[in-house]
Amino acid sequence: MELLIKGRIVTPDQVIDNGWVAIDGGKIAAIGSGEAPAAETVDDRGRSLILPGAVDGQTHATSYKGLAGIADTTRSAIAGGVTTLVDMPYDNPEPLDRPERLDAKVAAIAEHAHADMALYGTVTRETNTANVAALIEGGVAAFKISSFESNPVRFPRIGEDLTLDLLEVLAATDIPLGLHNEDQEIVLARIAKAKAEGRNGIVAHAEARPEAAELAATGQFAALGLASGAHVHPVHLSTEAGLRLLRAVAELGARATGELCVHYLWLDAARDGARLGARMKVNPPIRSLAIEGLWQSIEDGLVAFVSSDHSSWPIDNKLVASIFDAGAGVPGLETLVPAFFTAAERRGLDAVRLTADYLADRPARFFGIADRKGAIEIGRDADLIALEQGAFTWDEAEAHDGLNWSPFHGETFTVRVAASWLRGAPAWDGTNILNSAGSGRFVPRGATGWYATERDKG
Repeated sequence: MELLIKGRIVTPDQVIDNGWVAIDGGKIAAIGSGEAPAAETVDDRGRSLILPGAVDGQTHATSYKGLAGIADTTRSAIAGGVTTLVDMPYDNPEPLDRPERLDAKVAAIAEHAHADMALYGTVTRETNTANVAALIEGGVAAFKISSFESNPVRFPRIGEDLTLDLLEVLAATDIPLGLHNEDQEIVLARIAKAKAEGRNGIVAHAEARPEAAELAATGQFAALGLASGAHVHPVHLSTEAGLRLLRAVAELGARATGELCVHYLWLDAARDGARLGARMKVNPPIRSLAIEGLWQSIEDGLVAFVSSDHSSWPIDNKLVASIFDAGAGVPGLETLVPAFFTAAERRGLDAVRLTADYLADRPARFFGIADRKGAIEIGRDADLIALEQGAFTWDEAEAHDGLNWSPFHGETFTVRVAASWLRGAPAWDGTNILNSAGSGRFVPRGATGWYATERDKG
């Protein structure tokens, strides 16, 4: 064997104390406890937890620096224990809506990436559904659209007519369609009202993008999914009600799932808004008194998986006079794993199992890459992370994302990522990035996805 990693090994079925993972040719070759096979290199992590590398199902690597931004984003991913990220299609300056743009992004991954990447595709009014088949053939893991226009070119609003056209094309496939789920008319009207009343601040931001706007967009999208038979997936639900709405539509026969972002499970607008202000501005917004219901939704099995929604915008994008002019989005690749683990542990839940499930296994199955990613199983890629337990205060200055700011600055986590391996190669040692740009690969969708088996339906 080339490499043997020892520790508390977290497989889909158990946690193996005094365990080991044997790696050969970048793949997991054997798993066991006690006496281990001979290996060229042995890395004994003692009592550290050895988990599958996280699969972050929602990132925005290229919003600020374009395709070259993949370098900083994936450095941050590796340092945060995210060995595969699924990047959104809203690239700067053009969206990924045609094969040549997919080819360019795949080439940029080969040049810049420190972690593996799967990709979302999208459609625009310019292309409609003409390129959908070619993008699927090229390996996109999913499609994503928005019911709210953040940018008329890069991040446009897609109307219900084109949404239905796209869903009808996707219905015969296993490819999900993600949605940024906010009703544009409601939000624009409420923003105008708040500005006219002189209301400004993070709470006003949340009130101007009310839960009703999120539920309206989610409900309409779910109804189109029910009618078309395609897999619909709002990518960020900020309240329990949205997740229960999706479950109700699923019980009518729709292929409908919903996603949570970790900041919704940690931050509260009323509690944290005065302290953080625009540093916690995201869309849909972080709300007040929503955390308990969201954790209950996880416990009730209403959540497909949890992501970071990492945004690559610099802090200058936030430092403006009005909350309504501040950029939306927060960096999160290095805080996804420790924040989720810590929050689950503090609630008395099985943080080890939930982290392996919601941050690795479930997103890998959802995006059709579970034949290679998402679990410590023989034959899969040796994408592994070591979690050291203790008390660790997050310092935004230590981030590797080129941004060096975070709404989690000063928070204390109960784990830290002490090491990462990408396909068996050391990538992070707890202090330094060990691999080089171009070590990451494009991960095309391959295996059947979320609704393929009875296990997936559970």
